[in-house]
Amino acid sequence: MSNVKIPDPDFAQSVIDAGGKTLDLCYQCGTCTGSCPSGRTTAFRTRQLIRKAQLGLKDDILPSEELWMCTTCYSCVERCPRDVDIVDIIILMRNMAVQKGYMSEDHKKVGRSLIKIGHTVPASDKLKQLRVSMGLSENPPTTIADPKALADFQKIMAKTGFDKLIGGA
Repeated sequence: MSNVKIPDPDFAQSVIDAGGKTLDLCYQCGTCTGSCPSGRTTAFRTRQLIRKAQLGLKDDILPSEELWMCTTCYSCVERCPRDVDIVDIIILMRNMAVQKGYMSEDHKKVGRSLIKIGHTVPASDKLKQLRVSMGLSENPPTTIADPKALADFQKIMAKTGFDKLIGGA
């Protein structure tokens, strides 16, 4: 049994064509990986992901959990000596992954919360009490506090297919 990877020669070009025009500028110095806060606590290696994209290893990238470990903090972009738009490239590849039916379960969970309450993180009882103690409404004046806005938002999410993408509300 072989571990030979089969590159897709069109994949790197499809990333470039989709807006990742700086993909080919990366010369694998590793500054991105060294500055990545996610990489300090996970197996995520920014440099490896970019290299796999350059080599056209689409089947290693699109279904991988690593693609979803980037926090989009832009530390890598700020430090890159070649000005590679690393985070934008990762987001482009995430979009490609989603089109193929891949998305991390944690991202789906955040999406389900967004559809259900209009926010990615529910307000805790402690936060609600703090808001009231400061003279604010218990809930922020967003979709949480406005049932019509939430319903409108949920309609938009259904119309775009986002609700199906994340596995329902």
